Order: sequence, then structure tokens, then C-alpha cells
Amino acid sequence: MTDYRPRALGRLVHTALAELPVVVVTGLRQSGKSTFLQHERGLAGRRVLSLDDPAQLAAARSDPQAFVRSDAPLTIDEAQKCPELLVAVKREVDRARRPGRFLLSGSANFALLQGVTESLAGRALYLTLHPFTRRELAGRLAPAPFVRRAFDAGEPPRRPAQSGIAARAIVRGGLPPVCLGEARSPALWFKGYEQTYLERDVRELARIGDLVPFRTLLQLAALRTAQVLSVSELGRDAKLNAATTARYLSLLEASFVIRRLAPFLANRASRLIKSPKLYLSDSGLASHLAGLDEQRLESRDPLAGPLLETYAAQNLAAILDAEWPEARLGYWHVQGRYEVDFVIESGRDCIALEIKASSRWDERDLTGLRAFLDRTPGCRAAFLAYRGTETLKLGDQLWAAPLAAVLE
Repeated sequence: MTDYRPRALGRLVHTALAELPVVVVTGLRQSGKSTFLQHERGLAGRRVLSLDDPAQLAAARSDPQAFVRSDAPLTIDEAQKCPELLVAVKREVDRARRPGRFLLSGSANFALLQGVTESLAGRALYLTLHPFTRRELAGRLAPAPFVRRAFDAGEPPRRPAQSGIAARAIVRGGLPPVCLGEARSPALWFKGYEQTYLERDVRELARIGDLVPFRTLLQLAALRTAQVLSVSELGRDAKLNAATTARYLSLLEASFVIRRLAPFLANRASRLIKSPKLYLSDSGLASHLAGLDEQRLESRDPLAGPLLETYAAQNLAAILDAEWPEARLGYWHVQGRYEVDFVIESGRDCIALEIKASSRWDERDLTGLRAFLDRTPGCRAAFLAYRGTETLKLGDQLWAAPLAAVLE
């Protein structure tokens, strides 16, 4: 077992527990929620109950009210396994509304988030623990993230040259057993992960009898990561009708396997694409489902660019959710003309990021960023995030910066 590495979400969880009676931490299976609850500084002293324990699950189902009755702050792991607990938690909070009383967690949040919105409205805040970021793996959480400092200053922070992002980091992703080197065979671990998700989570929570179409859709989603989502095209390729495709996508999103990135629409451009972009939540899982290993990724496979963008997306989403929660992540695309991979918006202003999978670029790679700057008065800075090592100014409000630095 490796030493515990602090997570950026810890500070936000502590802030929320000081103000609200219930905090819910959700996220992708195996993203480290249980370890976070047990070892994060300031959380380890709480009384912890896990519904992964059959005896505790039986007790929770038998008498939910007695199970949650506690004068000490209570942490309940895998709370989604007993939805009845949410009603009991609501009653306890209404009886004595004290900050920090309950900290709940769960990965399969179909029942959990419904319970938060229906049973705990106004009483709870739910937060997402993403796969590990580069900042967390490096143990460099003290400085503000690059994107926040670039937004505040309107220019990149001064940093030394950065090494590039290796294919190994992309195919391993951010799930702790793989990215921390605990799994001897990442390929076998991801295979087991896929089987567990499909055969346990999906069957138990969604009552899907035939898993073959669902598995097919999951693999097709991985092959389309970092693309604008067309539900009709995806359903056609998976041989599913539109209603079933939409239901399966919602299930994948609710269990944090995929995310849909909304378009940024607040500028003067016409013919803006308004469909979301589809991303797998972890580049390692996406690589496994797409059948790519480190060698194939290094040989310039057509998915190399989308998987690098997926890796950037998972890092940016985690940074914003944990360290800049008032910011929003989106993308910009004018049909047939321009696109920008990521737009980070806070208030009425934003910064733009275009991901480049190589260490070189030409003027065509800057077309989307220049068009975005021209059409978006509130854009403070635009960056071509490439796999080189130097930060260079390319024009007014426009820079090239190492992607490794942008994700720090």
C-alpha cells in the first residue's frame, strides 16, 4: 500500500462541513473515495460506517433511523446501497441541524443524487472526487492552479520549462491502483474494473438484463471520446434505438464513467455547435476500452490526440471542481470553421485552451484561438497547450504553453 497522497478536494470538504449539516462526496468507482474518507487530514477522526460491510448494510436496512443516530460526526461510505438512509439523515438533520453531522460517499449515485435532491434539499452539498490529477500525484497542491493564475493575471505565470506528458501517463490515467503503481498489470486491472462495473453496478442499479448492447455502447463511447456527441449516430452504430441510447448514456454519466461538456455560447459567433462533447472520465479507462496501449499511443494512433484531450479534460475538471468551483468548463465550436477545445469561464470573463498533441505547431493551429479572441471581449487570455517545454508569447493575449504546465 502506498503512502496516502492528499487530495485537492480536502480543503473544500472541510469548508463545506463547517457550514452544512450534510456533505456528499461522489465520483467514479475506484477514484479513491474510501481512502480519502479514512486518511484525509481532519476527516480520519470521524466515526466511519461502511455499507460494503454486509453486517452494517443489514443494520442500516433494518432500522435506518437508529443507524444514523449519533452525537458524533458520522461518515457513511457507499451510502447509495441503502437509499432509505437518506430519509433518516433528513430527519436527524431536522431534529438537530449542526454543521458537519454527516459525510456521505458513493460511486453508484443513481439513488444517492436523487436522494440528495429530494430528501436533503437545502441541507446538503454534493462534491465530486475525480481521478488523480498531475498536481495531486506530484504533491504540489500549495500553489494556485496555472489556469486560475492565468485568468487572474491575463497572462501565464512565470514557470521554468516543463517536460512533456508521456504516453504512459495517458494510458494509466488517474485511478489510484494504476496511476500509483499498485496494480502489477494495469491491463488486467482495467479488465477486472470493466467486468465489475458491468456485472455488479449496472445490473444491480439499472436492472439491465442483456449487458452486450450496453458494453458495446461503452466501447463506442471510448472510441468517440473528445468528440461532439451525436446520440442518433452513436445509437445507430450500437444498434440501439434513441430512447435506449439516451438511457444508457445517462446511466454512464450518473456513474461518472462519462461526462458531457457543455458548449460555451456567450459570444457573437453564428452557427455555434450546441451539442455537448463526450469524454470518458479517465484516460486510462478510455485507452483500455479503445484497445490502446502505450506503444500504440506513441506510434501516432488516430486516437492519440483525443486521448490526450481526454487526459486534459479529466485534469481540468478535477482542478475546477476542487479548487475553483465557481468556474465552468466548456468548449467552443463554430460549425465548419473554428473550434477551441476548452473554455474556462468565471463570471463574465474566460480563458481559452487549445490542446496540441505534438511539440510543434503552425499558424493553422492558432486559427480557432484567434477567432475566439476576436469574437469574445471577455476572453482574458488564450493558450495553445502543446507538448513542448517553453512558454512563448504569440500575439496580443495569445500564448503557447507546455500542456504539462497548464495542468499544474
